[in-house]
Amino acid sequence: MITGIKGTRRIRRAGAVALTSGALVAAGALTATPAQAVTTPSIVAKGGYVMNNANGSTLYTKAADTKRSTGSTTKIMTAKVVLAQSNLNLDKKVTIQKAYSDYVVKNNASQAHLIVGDKVTVRQLLYGLMLPSGCDAAYALADTYGSGSTRDARVTSFIGKMNAAAKSLHLSNTHFDSFDGIGNGNNYSTPRDLTKIASSAMKNSTFRTIVKTKSYTAKTITKTGGTRTMPTWSNTNTLLSSYSGAIGVKTGSGPEAGACLVFAATRGGKTVIGTVLASSSYAQRATDATKLLNYGFARLA
Repeated sequence: MITGIKGTRRIRRAGAVALTSGALVAAGALTATPAQAVTTPSIVAKGGYVMNNANGSTLYTKAADTKRSTGSTTKIMTAKVVLAQSNLNLDKKVTIQKAYSDYVVKNNASQAHLIVGDKVTVRQLLYGLMLPSGCDAAYALADTYGSGSTRDARVTSFIGKMNAAAKSLHLSNTHFDSFDGIGNGNNYSTPRDLTKIASSAMKNSTFRTIVKTKSYTAKTITKTGGTRTMPTWSNTNTLLSSYSGAIGVKTGSGPEAGACLVFAATRGGKTVIGTVLASSSYAQRATDATKLLNYGFARLA
């Protein structure tokens, strides 16, 4: 009987040692996990870049410095240049010209469906630029904030401001020859450069508010002095609805550009921002961006 008790005690001690050893092994496994590399995702897009928005450190690259057509992601710089104007009055009214309407029809371009003769505020034009990706809104802003005695001169001047802004950000792989991404053969950037442009633009509170807005309805003044309620503009950036913490930034597309997306999200006080260029479809660019955001946050964890 006494022997049985001692045997039981020995078994219990042995079990305790085994449990302790197991706990140590488990603890070791847990402490080893953070040191393991996060698996780099595979994306369909031909180019991609992700960075920590807080300090600009690189988190992911894929052909990040290869120049490509950017489609309507160009409009990030359009908005940035407008918002950088001295003494900017967002409530300034701009009269919509027939040239803006003719332009989008001629190019079969995305539009905000602005009505000729309506008076639209600069703020409303910025929403029309960034949510439905209105090339008519882009034209109106370029015509308003360029310098010159003719429309062509003003547009050329505005595009010059876009290139000057790129130069001030030390972006050697970016050049604009249009105000909306419908280029003339010399409109290009890279995933890294576009991400830096977006990061700079996101410093502006008005820009941040606009690009995270899912939908917006403008009330404009007609040429007869009445009020018109425009059809609601929906943001083409589907990540705002599908990705927790998404805060912008801009979609782009085109025969040469493919499906593009500049994206940003904030989680746990950390912001990840990036770009994918030349993905295969609208759905795929969102999938690519989602993978890169998840990877970026995992790297920052």
